[in-house]
Amino acid sequence: MERQRLPFEGSWQSDGWETSWRPKYTAPQIRMDENLAVTLAVAEVLDSLEVRWFLGGSLASSVHGIPRATLDADIVADLRVTVVGPLMRALGEEWYVEEQSVRQAITNRSCFNLIHLGTAMKIDIFVPKLRRFDGGQFSRAKRTAVAEGSAIAIPVCSAEDIVLAKLEWYRAGGELSERQWGDILGVLRVNSKNLDFEGMQESASELVVSDLLARALIEAGLH
Repeated sequence: MERQRLPFEGSWQSDGWETSWRPKYTAPQIRMDENLAVTLAVAEVLDSLEVRWFLGGSLASSVHGIPRATLDADIVADLRVTVVGPLMRALGEEWYVEEQSVRQAITNRSCFNLIHLGTAMKIDIFVPKLRRFDGGQFSRAKRTAVAEGSAIAIPVCSAEDIVLAKLEWYRAGGELSERQWGDILGVLRVNSKNLDFEGMQESASELVVSDLLARALIEAGLH
């Protein structure tokens, strides 16, 4: 059955968490493909449950930087225990997800994954940590029409925040991922004239990645 147009417009709101800076760019669009369509289907569910969320990971860095193929997607969602039941029912039989994993992710402020049975597409859902940076991401996310030829606008992680998040993932992975590093440099170069460097340095200090940010800026030709 054909899906109806997703009801994103005007439904997502920030909770007003304090933030000292906001993005200053107009993001490019990426080609609508099966992976993005499946991701938007999950977003539709979260939106219907009035869960605050935004697109992160490699899809977000593709919006802000250099597009590349990816086999999964990342969504940051401020899930609460009270929505677990409704979430499971809304996902229905199209998705594989373990309810206990969802509950543990909410408790531990970690992540769980969804598997779309029709495409084997994996979507990682991250529950934000209780840090200033994580809370601020929701108010810095900008509603963006992410797909070429589509008016569907969804909240996307800011260019500054996706750089910082990927720097943290890069460090957690032993600083070995060339793809992560390439994504970081791509976003920095594409948005070089619009980035809030002061805000990035402040958040990098909180995430303990100031040295990696300095290195990335140098390699991107920005310092």
